[in-house]
Amino acid sequence: MITWRAGVVVSLGATWPGSAEVTVELEAPVGTATAGDTVRALAFPALVGSPEIGDRVLLNVSALARGLGTGGYALVIAQPERTPADPPPGPGHLVKARYTPLQAMVLGVDDQESPHHELLREADDLGGLPVVVADLHSALPAVVAGARLAAQRAGRRAPRVAYVMTDGGALPAWFSRTVAGLRSAGWIEACVTTGQSFGGDLEAVTVHTGLLAARHVVGADLVVVAQGPGNLGTGTRWGFSGVAAGEAVNAASTLGGRPVASLRVSGADERERHLGISHHSLTAYGRVALATADVVVPVFDAGPLDGLGSRVAAQAAALGARHRLVEVAAGADVLGALGDSPVRLSTMGRGLADDPGSFLAAAAAGVHAAELAG
Repeated sequence: MITWRAGVVVSLGATWPGSAEVTVELEAPVGTATAGDTVRALAFPALVGSPEIGDRVLLNVSALARGLGTGGYALVIAQPERTPADPPPGPGHLVKARYTPLQAMVLGVDDQESPHHELLREADDLGGLPVVVADLHSALPAVVAGARLAAQRAGRRAPRVAYVMTDGGALPAWFSRTVAGLRSAGWIEACVTTGQSFGGDLEAVTVHTGLLAARHVVGADLVVVAQGPGNLGTGTRWGFSGVAAGEAVNAASTLGGRPVASLRVSGADERERHLGISHHSLTAYGRVALATADVVVPVFDAGPLDGLGSRVAAQAAALGARHRLVEVAAGADVLGALGDSPVRLSTMGRGLADDPGSFLAAAAAGVHAAELAG
């Protein structure tokens, strides 16, 4: 289940809110690394303290042992010889990552001890709030770029955006440099972590209370719902974490929001099942989402993306029986807005130049949502 290693911190690296990179010299080999080699490791100081040079740390190196992703990091589990101080006493009894060795107790926005409890206790309506649902975390900055462009076109202020993070990918929001960068740039107002995910500006028990908090506590003009960085897929029809996108459509509709489905699109993925519209979107929106959503179909400028646009339009037709298909132009101005993103755009290792259709499709959903927000 877990491959453990120990090592000594030999240097400190980049930090961003909630996260700290360190370089660790291994005491024993793992994967292609030998004893004495160094590996990049990531610590979440709120959970394990802040490692310093010379500290001995325990690491989870399971992903490195298997040659998997997780950003290429080992993960710091503990500093056995210098444990962090106890957290300050305070309210909150929600436990996230429950019954794991690093379960964390947080104050939930919907918790009885929360100052927002009374506001949310009977809250039941999003009041038509546009809710953009996306499969991958990489869609987040693109959706927001599109929404900001639409507001600029209309001569309005940039929308107040809340990101509701589900627990299909990374559980700590701190893992996401995207969230940190968008928060710093003022592109998103708040991150609300739901389910087993944690570390957001607000914590919520479910996607439903996360959405209600976005509306009533954050005062968002629109919401983006997506899993954290990383996702799980098995190459099967149903075995992928993005199934939750369909459930998020249902939640938004149940609460009186306006669900907007962002399509996962690619013109460069080597896997046939993800070319054009990914089977993840076709399954999540076509089979799991029982409520009607606005499915945004991007219309690309004539040129290199002509073939991709035709393929996407043909595939999207199957979703028209349940949803409203909304064509949105995803042309040069949208591409320019994506180029202004304050964070790096990357999906499955591909950047904007490598797979523009992916980000243009997400941005088109943001354009439509901002137009609905008015």
